[in-house]
Amino acid sequence: MTGRRPDPAYRDPTPWGAGLTVTTIVALLSAVAVYSFGAALAEVQPLLAVAVNLVAVGGAAPTAWRWRCTPVVRWVLAGIAVGVLLGWTGLLGGLLIG
Repeated sequence: MTGRRPDPAYRDPTPWGAGLTVTTIVALLSAVAVYSFGAALAEVQPLLAVAVNLVAVGGAAPTAWRWRCTPVVRWVLAGIAVGVLLGWTGLLGGLLIG
C-alpha cells in the first residue's frame, strides 16, 4: 500500500441475492412464530393475543429502528417486519373466519 487512504465515498455493492435470501428465511420463520404464538393465545382470549402482540412490537420497535442501517442486520429486520405482518394477517384471517 502506498499510504493512500481509501475513498470515504466508496461503498461496497449491496449483496441483493444473499440479502433477499436471508430476508425470506427470516420472514418465514417469524411469520410461523407470530402466527403459532398468537393462535395459542387466541384460544385462551383473543384480546390477550392482540395485546401481547402490540406490546411485543412496541417494545422491539425502538431497537429495530436504531439497527435499521447496519449492513447485515437490515436484511434480518426486513424479514422480521414482513414476517410479523404475514403472521398478523394470518391471525386476523383466522379470527375473522373462525
